[in-house]
Amino acid sequence: MSARRLLSATAVVGISALLVTACTSNTPEAEPSAPGATNQAQAGANDQPGKKVKIGFSAPAADHGWMGAITAAAKKEAGKHSDVELVVAEGTNDVNLQISQVETFINDKVDAIVLLPFDGAALTAVATKAMEAGITVVNVDREFNSPFAARSTVLGDNYGMGRSAGTFVCKQLDGKKDAVVAEIAGIDSLPLTQDRSKGFKEALADCGLKVNNRVAAEFTVESGEKAAANLLQAAPKIDAIWNHDDDQGVGVMAAIKNSGRKEFFVVGGAGSANVMREIKAGNGLIKATVIYPSTQGADGIRLARLIVQKKALGDLVEVEVPRTIQLYAPVVTSENVDQYLPTAFES
Repeated sequence: MSARRLLSATAVVGISALLVTACTSNTPEAEPSAPGATNQAQAGANDQPGKKVKIGFSAPAADHGWMGAITAAAKKEAGKHSDVELVVAEGTNDVNLQISQVETFINDKVDAIVLLPFDGAALTAVATKAMEAGITVVNVDREFNSPFAARSTVLGDNYGMGRSAGTFVCKQLDGKKDAVVAEIAGIDSLPLTQDRSKGFKEALADCGLKVNNRVAAEFTVESGEKAAANLLQAAPKIDAIWNHDDDQGVGVMAAIKNSGRKEFFVVGGAGSANVMREIKAGNGLIKATVIYPSTQGADGIRLARLIVQKKALGDLVEVEVPRTIQLYAPVVTSENVDQYLPTAFES
């Protein structure tokens, strides 16, 4: 489900670029003369080995490309730091098993836990327990119900994804008021899907359009193909389709191919490598995809290390790591695909 989120390692985008800058400078600055400069001097050595940090990592099962890339990127990032010991729990979509994994991390007295919960609400209590035990918790992608359950949270921008997709569709249709816009969502019960749909709807409204046909899938290839087939049967005319997720998009595009229809263009979601390659080739129906960064697990590892070692972000004057970092949701088109393709995840 990426629910997804709703990952071969991808480049940090938007605010995450700030994090990369904060963590990669190895050149100490001159002795500071002001408090803000002191922070930057300290953060300038962020990549220098420091106190050993034992980090427990838990995420859902890698049942699609985006989620697999999340864990892969976290492992790769941890491997860059000689002072990080990473303990990775087996990916699971069983809430009770994931709770048990966190309990094990607590009993093992790890220094930090980076946790992408299968269900944020269900994992809130055990994450709070970890924090109360003095363990730094970094929440990734799916938020807990309580601010006391995590020291920092790394988020994608689901509402922003919808806004970005809707804005792109508006520009492509360029004032065509009778345009028919379709949407293939993920799992409707998830807040992330609801946020994406809300952003898409509101962006379309800004240019006088609306979602004329909508179906929901389950973030899988099979569900994407079935949902798309149903959509195409129900809508004899379509001008644009936004598919929330490039993993389920493999099935979506299979259904479109089987239908033989070519009167519309497609916008993807999440930012997979196969979709970006099609965008780059320029001979298919997919004209863009909206990135939902698969770097979040890796960002969580970096943040956990900084927090435990009492370091900060080098480009901020603030002497503490922020409580929340939300990553950007850019649109990838033929004009900028070369910038994002090297860091895209494989579906």
